[in-house]
Amino acid sequence: MSDLTKIPVTVITGFLGSGKTTLVRHLLQNPGGRRLAVLVNEFGTVGVDGEILKGCADENCPEENIMELANGCICCTVADDFIPTIEKLLAQPVRPEHILIETSGLALPKPLLKAFDWPAIRSRITVDGVIALADAEAVAAGRFAPDVDAVNAQREADDSIDHETPLSEVFEDQIACADIVLLTKADLAGEAGLAAARDVIAAEAPRPLPTIPVTEGAIDPALILGLSAAAEDDLANRPSHHDGHDDHEHDDFDTVVIDLPEIADPADLAARIQRLAREQQILRVKGWIAVTGKPMRLLVQAVGERVRHQFDAPWGARPRSSRLVVIAEHDHVDVAAIRSVLLDPVEA
Repeated sequence: MSDLTKIPVTVITGFLGSGKTTLVRHLLQNPGGRRLAVLVNEFGTVGVDGEILKGCADENCPEENIMELANGCICCTVADDFIPTIEKLLAQPVRPEHILIETSGLALPKPLLKAFDWPAIRSRITVDGVIALADAEAVAAGRFAPDVDAVNAQREADDSIDHETPLSEVFEDQIACADIVLLTKADLAGEAGLAAARDVIAAEAPRPLPTIPVTEGAIDPALILGLSAAAEDDLANRPSHHDGHDDHEHDDFDTVVIDLPEIADPADLAARIQRLAREQQILRVKGWIAVTGKPMRLLVQAVGERVRHQFDAPWGARPRSSRLVVIAEHDHVDVAAIRSVLLDPVEA
């Protein structure tokens, strides 16, 4: 690669738990001949996703090419975090040939695209494409897409009504900014669910978008890498709810980090997390847990009441510590209640 050639960057966006990390892991294992680098933006301070990806490092993407931003939304920390991290990647002895950016599930992609116009990097990298992931089962159920007719009726009746929720705005902005939409967990949605999800995406998208069903992140890299979209030069065709605003806030969401003792029964923990989703409207739970008598750490990933857990790696020299990151809408965060459900053997 010539030093004068812009390095392509793929922005991978999508709602909490839509499968972004699973997709990035698949791309790391199937790079299509590319030398990759990955930038992971976590919401909160515990780098679960970045740690998962570092376990996939190899000669095509060495561990030093996997970097994390855990100090807030990537588009709100451009000068302090994003630009220096990109410059560090570009200064590697062997430069990456393609960079993947996994955004936080709460990030709006358009402000990030604007960052590519910063003088320090605009001549060196370009947005090859924006890939939006959407949980097909959830979208088909209408959980992240409003009823457009009902919203319009409410607007006509009362201009002051709050017709958008924070989650729907995030979802719509991610779809509006995308070059391709991946409908993840296609196996759970089924054919009818996929058809319903496609209809929702088509209704929300500002232009026709390729929409591809995916299970466990398995997709041919040729379909999503090498798009040459130059998305940073195409902002006008990627509308956002926040157009005209200088910045945006993430005060609608809170992160709570809970340290736990070792557990004996992963199924009991999963039941507690499901209870949190029902009673506290928790959006996302992720982290690692030490299980008594087990030499491997238990990776826990939950989206609403859907909880997945698996032993992913030996503890090795790492301290056997259990920690969960819990993400919820601001108005629904009750730290004492979260702690009670996760820690209290009587209440749980």
